[in-house]
Amino acid sequence: MVKIPPCSPNCNPHSERFVRSVREECTDRLLIYDRGHAEKILHAYARHFNGHRPHQGRDQLAPLDDPNVIPFPTSRIECRQAVADLINEYRQTI
Repeated sequence: MVKIPPCSPNCNPHSERFVRSVREECTDRLLIYDRGHAEKILHAYARHFNGHRPHQGRDQLAPLDDPNVIPFPTSRIECRQAVADLINEYRQTI
């Protein structure tokens, strides 16, 4: 393990980007009560970040999306609240 200087985005850009996203989209908008509440919120955000949120480096696909699957067009959109009702996730339904 190698220690890196604090606030140095060039040393570990992936973790710095994730931490910035968590702060901007999640923890800056909540009053966190205790460690258990923080863990619950951060697990929910990580699940949203890795499973649903589009990433520019993957052509707006989520990390768990299969790039070889072409979705069928649907006429209905379903909205779901995620991360303590801070983020709306939208999915196509059949």
